[in-house]
Amino acid sequence: MGKVYIVGAGPGDPNLITLKGLKCIQEADVILYDRLVNKELLEYAKPDAELIFVGKLPNYHGVIQDRIHQLLVLHGRQGKVVTRLKGGDPFVFGRGAEEAEVLAEAKIPFEIVPGITSGIAAPAYAGIPVTHRDHASSFAIVTGHMREGKDDSIKWDALANGIDTLAIYMGVGNLPYICAQLTNHGRDKSTPVALIHWGTTAAQQTVTGTLETIVQIVKNEKIQNPSMIVVGEVVKVRDKIQWFEKQSYFNQLAQEVSV
Repeated sequence: MGKVYIVGAGPGDPNLITLKGLKCIQEADVILYDRLVNKELLEYAKPDAELIFVGKLPNYHGVIQDRIHQLLVLHGRQGKVVTRLKGGDPFVFGRGAEEAEVLAEAKIPFEIVPGITSGIAAPAYAGIPVTHRDHASSFAIVTGHMREGKDDSIKWDALANGIDTLAIYMGVGNLPYICAQLTNHGRDKSTPVALIHWGTTAAQQTVTGTLETIVQIVKNEKIQNPSMIVVGEVVKVRDKIQWFEKQSYFNQLAQEVSV
């Protein structure tokens, strides 16, 4: 019997993977990797490792997830070391628990290797702390992948009134609904909001506004997924401590001058 490692690859910057996660890549006979995993990490795989792309497309999540389960069990039973490489953290909207349950039922040994989730890392790279002594003592991770009037079990009243900072995943398409729900349940329309597109990567782009203005700003700037939505007073701190995008800008200038 082989062994499966369910590994969080981190939020996009390949330098943010853990040492254990990197070892799992280096030792794997088979690597199943997601769409948002930085492909640079695959360069650490063994030359003879089998690399299998299992990224999901809209409307095909269920089919692909079933196939992932089959592949994990198949290669695990063949005695191989399998690394299931997932963006961010495997237990934060990553369906890692479902995969672990399948392996447990098949009696295949496995380990969970946590990763840095984008709900913390993307704001940090945008100069936004999710907690702050003066602005936020509570923080919630929320899925933004819901449909108005359907499948919405989110406790909007609690989020609007009881949590200082919200990190909302997969929510760009539902941004108008999210802002409306928060304000309808009591959150002030002037509450700061940031959207961080491709956080921690060279393509990172951040836009800010308020619950009242952010929808139009995002539309004007053509911000798409993958993006992290951050709601709360902590967004104001970005004005003082934003660093990554400035650093990237100055690095680009330096390269142009050297050329």
